[in-house]
Amino acid sequence: MIIFEHVHFSYGLEPVINDVSCQINSGDFVAVIGENGAGKSTLSKLCNGLLKPSQGRVTVDGQDTRTTRTSRLARSIGFLFQNPDRQLCQTTIRGEIMFGLECVLDDAGLRKKRCADTLEQFGFNGDADPFTLSRGDRQRVALASLLACRPEVLILDEPTTGLDYRECTQIMELIRDLNEHGTTIIMVSHDMEVVQDYAKRILVISNGALIGDGDTAEIMRKPDLLTAASVAPAQITALALRLGKGFEKVFTVEQMTLEIEGRCQK
Repeated sequence: MIIFEHVHFSYGLEPVINDVSCQINSGDFVAVIGENGAGKSTLSKLCNGLLKPSQGRVTVDGQDTRTTRTSRLARSIGFLFQNPDRQLCQTTIRGEIMFGLECVLDDAGLRKKRCADTLEQFGFNGDADPFTLSRGDRQRVALASLLACRPEVLILDEPTTGLDYRECTQIMELIRDLNEHGTTIIMVSHDMEVVQDYAKRILVISNGALIGDGDTAEIMRKPDLLTAASVAPAQITALALRLGKGFEKVFTVEQMTLEIEGRCQK
């Protein structure tokens, strides 16, 4: 459980996060949305102690991030950066996975087994150089190195940026499976289609303030709130809102198709 209590954060004299209070529960799949520069990435880095509040408090399972070593928090919280090239640091995929495992596991035999299992799960050649791979596969390597450590919480900063549709789907289906098996997901994203398809809850950030918090379906049907954060609802929801009465529960293409077919048959 991650709790924000009246949290403020500034870079120098510039305030970035303003009096944010919220709670992220175990097993949540939370999307953080808002305009560029709203404070989304800063909020995500406050979750695991990479940044410390200038005022207020952030606790992770009761541990205050201001006084708990970031390395200790990293044992239970994984962070996937937007650009995998800022995360990868080894010349082989095996080395990349082992690098993280060496930080959290003392048992050499268990590290070796966990690495082998992860390579098999993702279908990687352990001797391959990750920097020769496509952007999507480099992102998968970075994700694999985190998942090998089996974090309880996974923070994703724009995980689908630069990916094609196939790569995006591969990454997000894997993340959904992790959440269904108990991993808490916190995802910063500008892609409302991805947010609607995968997140269960949305935090809306604007100018560093939390202006919305609710179920994905609830938030997506509040165009005034989204407009205030300079984002638009997913396309299918936007269409349902325009169509009005009878389309209140339409959030997917399949639901839209069924609703229209039902009307045509009447």
